[in-house]
Amino acid sequence: MTDHIIRDVESLEALYGEVSLGASLKEMPYLHPHYAELIKASPFAILATSGPGGLDASPRGDPPGFVEILDDKTLLLADRRGNNRIDSLRNVIADPRVALLFLVPGVGETLRVNGTAEISVAPELMQRLAVAGKEPRSVLVIHIDTVFFQCSRALVRSELWNPARQVERAALPSPGQTLAATSEARIDGEAYDRALPERLKTTLY
Repeated sequence: MTDHIIRDVESLEALYGEVSLGASLKEMPYLHPHYAELIKASPFAILATSGPGGLDASPRGDPPGFVEILDDKTLLLADRRGNNRIDSLRNVIADPRVALLFLVPGVGETLRVNGTAEISVAPELMQRLAVAGKEPRSVLVIHIDTVFFQCSRALVRSELWNPARQVERAALPSPGQTLAATSEARIDGEAYDRALPERLKTTLY
């Protein structure tokens, strides 16, 4: 098996061939207006970070346009209430490099943003990104290095937006069942599942 491992860039590029013209030209060092439209339409993104403890990919979501465009080189991402692990934020403190992957329901193309981030608690930003009068815990100010869209092949192959492909929630272990198993029953899974719907409703922001 080890004889077939690719270990250098030259071998990798020989395997895949040249980058297409479109794939090269679509990458921009700023937020093109067409790319801005995708961000404004997106209710969901994945935030990728790295740090001494390893890598992290964190789901982020709110109503469409929840990642605000300050200008064509800067984005604002509110950090809402969560479990206080703050894995992404710990990473940003150690290594400011970040990446975002934006998804738009029903749209095959995704948008990728690479850049650097800093954590702000500036009152004007906290107030700007408040929802129903509730401010975020902090705001990520993301400085854009590159932006480009990803073609729709992955979403077409996965049929992610096909309603017929949706999985019934009951077909998979519940959060409570998973916590009971991973905590070796130190967490009461049934009680957790019973309380979860109301807890989500009251702690969303």
